[in-house]
Amino acid sequence: MEKKPIKRNEHIVKLSKDHHFTLLFCWKIRNGLKFEIEPGRIEKYVQYFWQHHLQPHFKEEETILFAPVKDAAVQKALDEHAQITQQINTLPSAGNNLADQLSILAGTVDNHVRYEERELFPHLEKVLTNEQLETIGKQIAAQNDPTLKDDFADEFWLKKKD
Repeated sequence: MEKKPIKRNEHIVKLSKDHHFTLLFCWKIRNGLKFEIEPGRIEKYVQYFWQHHLQPHFKEEETILFAPVKDAAVQKALDEHAQITQQINTLPSAGNNLADQLSILAGTVDNHVRYEERELFPHLEKVLTNEQLETIGKQIAAQNDPTLKDDFADEFWLKKKD
């Protein structure tokens, strides 16, 4: 059976595009690990992506999209944001377990994005009014440049370096 793409409310579609970009981040980590890339190189990318993409995305969701709704579904997303933040913050001290911690992080982030896309966003689209969604869309648009780019120089995920 063919899966149909999720139809997202136009006012929060930018956040779904961020999610697609974040799933690609997970793929890059997994590919680097599969190619047995030195984990420190992958960690540098994680820190770059965290600073330039994931942390600002979390802030956007938390301060704009989640703000009007205080329920268990939103709390789950907030708890997952805290878990991901903690995982990223402990990477520098992972030592010999860095590769394992990167793999765990990729799984955690992947599962989180899928939760937000499949469960949380449809829930929010139902509980928020059209006026609230429109206001949220305007706030998101005012936040930043809508063009996502990943200009990290070390493209370790493309092929194994000999």
